[in-house]
Amino acid sequence: MKEEMGAVGHDPVAATVLSPVMEGSAKTVHGRFRHKLKMPQILGFVPRPRSPKPIVESNPPQTEVVMDFMENLKENRLVEACQQLLLREDQLFGQETMTVEGLVQVCNEDDKDTLQKDYETLLLHLWMAVHTTFSSTPSGEHLEILRSAVETITLLEEKDQQWEGRPEGSSEAPVWRPHQCRHTHDNLLEKMVDSQMRNATVEEDNISVSSVDNLSTSMKREVCRMGKRLKEDVLRVARDIRDCYPPDFDVCNLYVRLYHQKFSARLTELARSGLDVDDCNYLLCWVNNYYPNDILKHKDLEGHINMESLGTLLSEKDLTTLEEQYLLQKESRVRTWFSKALSKEEEGWLSGKSPELIDGYCFCPLAIDIIQAVDGAMREARTILGSEAKAQRILCQLDSFLISYKKSLEEFVKARRENTQAVVKANLVNIEQFRDFIVRREESIPEEIRTSCMSTLADLRDCGYGYFTGPIHEELRVQYHRLWTQAWFTGGQMVLDEVLGTLDRHMQQFTDLKPICVEELLGRLHMEMMVEYVKRMMKRKMRLKDKEQQETAAKLLAEDSSKLSTYFTEAGSKICWLSEVLPKMAEVVRLQDPGSIQLEIVTLARDFPDLSWRHISALLSLKANLSTADVRGIKESLEVNRPSVTSSNTNPPFFSKVPAGKFWHMPS
Repeated sequence: MKEEMGAVGHDPVAATVLSPVMEGSAKTVHGRFRHKLKMPQILGFVPRPRSPKPIVESNPPQTEVVMDFMENLKENRLVEACQQLLLREDQLFGQETMTVEGLVQVCNEDDKDTLQKDYETLLLHLWMAVHTTFSSTPSGEHLEILRSAVETITLLEEKDQQWEGRPEGSSEAPVWRPHQCRHTHDNLLEKMVDSQMRNATVEEDNISVSSVDNLSTSMKREVCRMGKRLKEDVLRVARDIRDCYPPDFDVCNLYVRLYHQKFSARLTELARSGLDVDDCNYLLCWVNNYYPNDILKHKDLEGHINMESLGTLLSEKDLTTLEEQYLLQKESRVRTWFSKALSKEEEGWLSGKSPELIDGYCFCPLAIDIIQAVDGAMREARTILGSEAKAQRILCQLDSFLISYKKSLEEFVKARRENTQAVVKANLVNIEQFRDFIVRREESIPEEIRTSCMSTLADLRDCGYGYFTGPIHEELRVQYHRLWTQAWFTGGQMVLDEVLGTLDRHMQQFTDLKPICVEELLGRLHMEMMVEYVKRMMKRKMRLKDKEQQETAAKLLAEDSSKLSTYFTEAGSKICWLSEVLPKMAEVVRLQDPGSIQLEIVTLARDFPDLSWRHISALLSLKANLSTADVRGIKESLEVNRPSVTSSNTNPPFFSKVPAGKFWHMPS
């Protein structure tokens, strides 16, 4: 027997679940038992008739060698050895005789002792086969032994159930029943997993220096080794060990659950030990990213484990504490970096230097740097926190930065330095890049943050573009005053041509402004000039007395509309819908029939729902030949039809930008 123990080796984990090694000579015992196996008293056993002596041939056929119990064990034929013991158990406990007390078993005590010791020997081999699951590289021979051990466990479990299900009053079960091999097996697996994870924290293994030993702290190395050991072992179970077990063992889930529990217990201890920022980040990476994504979602585990039943490695309370620690330090770092970047940019502005030119356009790297920093911080936060929603908190720092940026730029613009024009041009590019970033991320940015950022960027745009449009409109103010005057009406002065000539001269200064910003600048000028034109038109400085004057004015309106649209479209403005405003107003001025005017007004209100009655009243006041009753009818028609016509509008607001006079004619 000592030789048998030497063959399987000794292990402290296995020793905790194995029975003491039996004493005595197994060879002597089983020599005696082989003689007893020839007895025909076994229930259901039909002895073979004795065969006649074979005729000796020159090449006799090979005969199957029948092994005894110990020989089967030596060859690791655990199922065959188990079947032999079960047969002996049936023989020993299947013999009953009638006595005064009733049916009793007729058993030889020596045979019972021998059988019990043989079972202990079988279990020793059985548990050693299970215990060596991770002790070597899987081979066909090793897996076959494990498969035999698992089948043996099933046989012994079935026998336990047979004894438990015997009728009441039956003979007493053997002292070794129930074996409870399944329970012992699961306990052994738990001890094996515990040993595997414990050893992983101290051993060097063969893991590359770059992946483990190069980690900066002992905590990182410990967590990495445990995680790698867990991954290697559960993948081995899924790839090789799983096939050695029947489905009812659910061995993949069993192993994963045990490893999960051990890993979770250790990470919980570490999480509560007061980690520094770096270790906190690393532990969160394992909890939220590496473990669920690289291990549990590994393709080899797909369909074999139930992730939902495992839960998280850390409790919600512990996880929230670590995540809050991470977010606070990340927000602080991002905030500090943003502040330094803006301070550096401000120093450049105040130094008097003009920004650099890239491809002939004024350029400032601030927006690119900030956006890259936000993207990097968000990407890291998503990885460490495992959640897009939690990572979005970083974006609050962008909102705060934009507010600081707005304040700095507005103060700089007010100072009117020599380099202001070039600095503003460069920062207009920044503003458009920030805006594009927010618009592209619209769905992933919380509404409150998005609204706040877009509002700040709108103010920045007004500041930057207003710096250029303000002086242009100031110079054009005198020319605006000549619109819709008698000189304009008679054609004695080409007012709009002069306006566009002045505008074109100013536009020559924007050759070093990036095209996307030029487009926005032109769009603003287009809108503002249209607003100024309509405002001059509605000031009632002219009264068109008859059809001829009204048709002339409508023609001039159409010509001016064409000139404005052509100029801005060719220059690069994309606000095409503005070209519809003046032609529709010109049609109201031209028409004479009240019914037709009424219809045109309803159409105008449909396309521009911000058109108020004050605007309509001012427009109708140009037509001196329109009666009060006609105006009242138009108003009533509009009131009836407005609710149904406004819903189909797609044009942005326009008339709300045009001041409405206080003393315009309002029909009662």
